Amino acid sequence: MQTINSVLVANRGEIACRVFRTCHELGVRTVAVHSDADANALHARVADATVRLPGAAPADTYLRGDLIVKAALAAGADAVHPGYGFLSENPDFARAVLDAGLTWIGPSPEAIEAMASKTRAKQLMGLAPLDENEVTENDLPLLVKAAAGGGGRGMRVVRRLDDLATALESARAEATSAFGDGEVFVEPYVENGRHVEVQILADTHGTIWPLGTRDCSLQRRHQKVVEEAPAPSLSDQLTAELHTLAIRAARAVSYVGAGTVEFLVADGKAHFLEMNTRLQVEHPVTEAVFGLDLVAEQLRVAEGHALPADPPPARGHAIEARLYAEDPAQDWTPQTGTLHRLTVPDGIRLDTGYEDGDTIGVHYDPMLAKLIAHAPTRAEAIRRLAGALDRATIHGPTTNRSLLVNSLRHEEFTTARMDTGFYDRHLPALTTGTPDPHAPLAAALADAAAQGDPRFGGWRNVPSQPQVKRYAMAGEEHEVHYRHTRNGPETDGVRVVHADARLVVLEVDGVQRKFGIARHGDRVHVNTTTLTALPRFPDPTTQQAPGSLLAPMPGTVVRLAEALTPGTPVEAGQPLLWLEAMKMEHRITSPATGTLTALHVAPGQQVEMGAVLAMVEQQPT
Repeated sequence: MQTINSVLVANRGEIACRVFRTCHELGVRTVAVHSDADANALHARVADATVRLPGAAPADTYLRGDLIVKAALAAGADAVHPGYGFLSENPDFARAVLDAGLTWIGPSPEAIEAMASKTRAKQLMGLAPLDENEVTENDLPLLVKAAAGGGGRGMRVVRRLDDLATALESARAEATSAFGDGEVFVEPYVENGRHVEVQILADTHGTIWPLGTRDCSLQRRHQKVVEEAPAPSLSDQLTAELHTLAIRAARAVSYVGAGTVEFLVADGKAHFLEMNTRLQVEHPVTEAVFGLDLVAEQLRVAEGHALPADPPPARGHAIEARLYAEDPAQDWTPQTGTLHRLTVPDGIRLDTGYEDGDTIGVHYDPMLAKLIAHAPTRAEAIRRLAGALDRATIHGPTTNRSLLVNSLRHEEFTTARMDTGFYDRHLPALTTGTPDPHAPLAAALADAAAQGDPRFGGWRNVPSQPQVKRYAMAGEEHEVHYRHTRNGPETDGVRVVHADARLVVLEVDGVQRKFGIARHGDRVHVNTTTLTALPRFPDPTTQQAPGSLLAPMPGTVVRLAEALTPGTPVEAGQPLLWLEAMKMEHRITSPATGTLTALHVAPGQQVEMGAVLAMVEQQPT
């Protein structure tokens, strides 16, 4: 039996903060590592000690196991927690930690090696991937998948054999960038299955707990968005089968610690996907249902303590939603900038790696936070989480908040009929909301009050022209007109009850509505609606030429479409180039059908958001 007194977390962001929180509660000293880009990140600020990882690009820093081991020794840590992603499923890193005389908070390197490669894991479970050189039309659709890592990176769905070579190349490049391992494999793609997994916890004394089930079917780009425990609408027989298979997988590799066995469930049958030999992003829903702290249990197991014979009883239902800085309506484009404000209602668990004022950069995953609700029933948990997201204060870059709220309230989800194709079917409807028509007026009145307009709230005995302000909202421009009268500002059809810089109250058809206002630069947040203040008279020098293809985010040009040169005919929506940002590849497509008249970038070039990548002259109609 050993005692862990100091833990280095070989990770960053939300998971590092999550592990540190438990360590501090247990009285364990914490050590953070950070890249130059993360020098002032929250995980570095909350740790007891920090170590800079030198000499590597920000995107690759946390893959340098040699530097991380040196950091642990230099800081006097006696244990290393890998978190998830990066090196968490790298057996060589686990060996290096152990060889340095440190405690590894996770399974043995041999167990990781057996399961970290999805190809070897399938063979261990009596399955085998397809030979990419032998697949035929009868095998379609196919899934190209990274052998190492997860999180949706290095995964491509192939529906035509002609697309297989491109999918393999793209998946290999993305897997190499994210995990330092470009191995991929091909397997049949199960359409419209549910993604169900079993959390396990095993000690060094032979006890294995199967901690219920989780459903993670709501996914974008094969990355989970909403997760819940227990998985709804599973028969007792199927649940027992999933538990048996999970225990079988764990025993096959003498597993120790927390891990997850994942399945696709279709037509009442379970199809083994993989075993993740680490803590999962969605572990909080299992914690809520079983009343456990899985990080604390990981530390106790690593110290050699035995688990009780049986896990605690499950109670209620928990749902987690991942809040991302991204625009789902624009092909999930990640967003960057300052997170000015993030608060959620009481009673909701918030796991995050950011605080107000932090910058969301381009080097890492765009997840801002996880919101977790626990309630006696599934329906109550859904209502509680959807309501909390609706009332949360989120000021900063565009997020997927509205998508999450709409997803949770969608009939297919509330009746537990969802599957992994949910967003393929419903994304347009879920992202086509009606913006609040009174938000621009509320913004204009608050802006006038903030600027100290001498007539605001007063009146002059001289007729005046209406005040005019312009805003961009949901991709459209809105012009607001109002007048100052002896009774304060007025506008057609709406009575202004109150207006100051932070709160506007409007009465519409006898109903008074409150609008909370916050302004950061030219961005104005009105309740949950975000507007951009525009000059009354547009500046022609800031207008882009028609046909300009702009970078939707800062990133690096990975590659260009084949034979792409000026003069090439292009179709609207045709992929022209690929940008890498936040460890993912993003396809940039032609805005119109016409001719490519200019190409301003080359592979390997870094570009800023808004940079002109190419020019397309639209074909006359």
